[in-house]
Parts: sequence; structure tokens; C-alpha cells
Amino acid sequence: MRGVLFAFLGGAFITLQGVANARISQDIGTWQTATITQLTGFIMALLIFLFVRDGNLQMFKKVKPYYLAGGAFAAIIIFSNISAIHRIGVTLTISAVLIAQLGLTFIIDIKGWFGVAKQQMKLPQFIGIGMMVAGVIILGL
Repeated sequence: MRGVLFAFLGGAFITLQGVANARISQDIGTWQTATITQLTGFIMALLIFLFVRDGNLQMFKKVKPYYLAGGAFAAIIIFSNISAIHRIGVTLTISAVLIAQLGLTFIIDIKGWFGVAKQQMKLPQFIGIGMMVAGVIILGL
């Protein structure tokens, strides 16, 4: 149940961040907004880490270097979301983002990339994706 709660919180905050970033970018620019967002995110994560201390920094050495690039993806995510919100609005942007996430996770699960266990996808999962795509197309009309 906690996993579902965290997923809902994550989704809500992604939306709030996208809307706030789109608004900020109108005043200072998209890449400047991405920079501020990354900086404030780093500061918040650092403060939480210092308070919670639930990890072991020694294990950092065991992380494969290409996985460390994951944080850099956030700059592209922020830029893309801001640009999309300006062009197609919040609802359509978030809908398209969700479909892109789900589509890529399907591929990751099917192929077993990044060390995840391979999953067998069946017709109901593909129907679900198709229904989501149809929903985005209908939203865009």
C-alpha cells in the first residue's frame, strides 16, 4: 500500500513541478528554470539524506558509472516537460509522458534491461496501453 501511496505522490509532484516550471520559464527561460529546479532538488535531497541517513555512502563505489547519468536525465525531462506544456497544455503533456513512461517500462521489463527480471507481457497489458494512447488522442481533439 505504501508503494501505491508513493507512486501517487510522485505523480502529483511531477505534475506540480511541471506546471510551476512552465510558469517560471516564462520569466527566466527554460534552461535557467531547469538549472534552478535541479539545484533546489539537490538541496532538498541532501537535506533529507542528512536527516534520514538511510543509506551507505561506501556503496556508492559499487554503482556502475553509466547508472550515475540518471540524474542528468532530469535536465532533459524538465526541458521537455516545460516545452510540451507551453505547446500542448498540462493535461495532454502529462498524458503523453505517462504513455512514454509506460511504453519504455514495457520494453525494459520484456528485455530485462538494467538488471530487472524479465516479465511476460500479455494481451491485456497491450490493450491497456492501446486504450491509454486512444485516450490521449481523444484528449488532443
